[in-house]
Amino acid sequence: MEWWQFLIFFFCGLTLFMFMGLPVAIAFLLMNMIGVYMLWGGVSGFNQLILSIDSSISTFYLVPIPMFILMGTLMFHSGIAPRMIKVIDQWLGFISGRLAVLTVGAGAALATLTGVAMGSVAMLGSTLTSEMQKHGYSKSLSIGPVLGSGALATLIPPSTLAIVLASVGGFSVAKTLVAIVVPGVLLALMYVAYILIRVKLRPHEAPVYDVPVVPLGRKVKDTFLYLLPPVSIVFLIIACIFFGWATPTESAAIGTFLTFILMACSGSLTVANLKNAIGSATQLSIMILIILTGSAGFSQLLSFSGATSAITSWATSLPVDPVVLMIMMMLIVLVIGMFIEQTSIVLVTIPIFLPIIRAMGWDPIWFAVIMMVNLELATITPPAGLSLFVMKGVAPPGTTMKDIYWAAFPFIMLNILLMLIMIVFPPIALWLPSFM
Repeated sequence: MEWWQFLIFFFCGLTLFMFMGLPVAIAFLLMNMIGVYMLWGGVSGFNQLILSIDSSISTFYLVPIPMFILMGTLMFHSGIAPRMIKVIDQWLGFISGRLAVLTVGAGAALATLTGVAMGSVAMLGSTLTSEMQKHGYSKSLSIGPVLGSGALATLIPPSTLAIVLASVGGFSVAKTLVAIVVPGVLLALMYVAYILIRVKLRPHEAPVYDVPVVPLGRKVKDTFLYLLPPVSIVFLIIACIFFGWATPTESAAIGTFLTFILMACSGSLTVANLKNAIGSATQLSIMILIILTGSAGFSQLLSFSGATSAITSWATSLPVDPVVLMIMMMLIVLVIGMFIEQTSIVLVTIPIFLPIIRAMGWDPIWFAVIMMVNLELATITPPAGLSLFVMKGVAPPGTTMKDIYWAAFPFIMLNILLMLIMIVFPPIALWLPSFM
């Protein structure tokens, strides 16, 4: 079987299994088993597949994944995250389009705690969207910031997806986590700037209304009690990784331990909260680890079939500028992201892209950060972005999918703009890791 025939067969089979309703991880595992049977000598090839599965998850570098997920679920189920939103709201009373700006700020704060876009969209959408529409905000302005800021969970550390991407690609986990800080903050600022300009030009989309005046003393007190402690944990994690005080694994363990202490101090360390948080973290961690097991087998099958060398030779021989080649690769990811979720995109594309990255001599961290911005888009890109459907579930009655698609469009364009900026100006992604 030629390599291109194998690729067509693999992806057609994968699509069929997914349409049958199988989870992505199980679909990949089944296709890997079929590919092994076809290419590696029948049943005897399963021994090599088992060794690939074992080696893909028996690594110290993957320990931060369940640790960071647990830290986020503890923050979420203990009520720490909602209290942070209230504190941020107290400081934004004077800004035009206050609730839309609050949504971005709250989304960035939740991104540092949960790392899960759909969770952020569910929380912000169920609380802030109806509040904005109640005060006369347009549908587009009450939905769009929720979708955009929810997707920040992918790009602001500690990001589980960044660890997955670095693990699959063999990149430095520490440098990848540090490198996404600047683009994540920059994207949040771009969202805020867009909202402020839009409200200035179209004030009827965010009518001004009176807000309760909170005394300065109470603002400061609530900030120290409810905002600084969880934010300090996140900054400590990033500092430990950046300055080399601890590995990403050790930093994740420190952050999780401090979260337990924070819960105890706030009186939310209860059996019910622990049960919910640990259950959610376990389910999500197992799903990600199963998907990672499929990555190793898929990479080996690509290499064995000759697809890796053929695709690399074709890409490197194209008579185009390397920047054009990078844009072409990102367009492929963008199109795939319209239909499948982020971790699956990493599993499908990175084994194919990795040899091209090496052959072109690109900095892998630069590529990883651009890829992360693109993966962020997958959650809000029509027609099948998962956050879009979450938004439909929590949006006020009368909200249509057309309303949600239209609201997401400006924030999709801002993500694409950031990608193009980082492709043209690599130091945006590489500046902070260069100090490590």
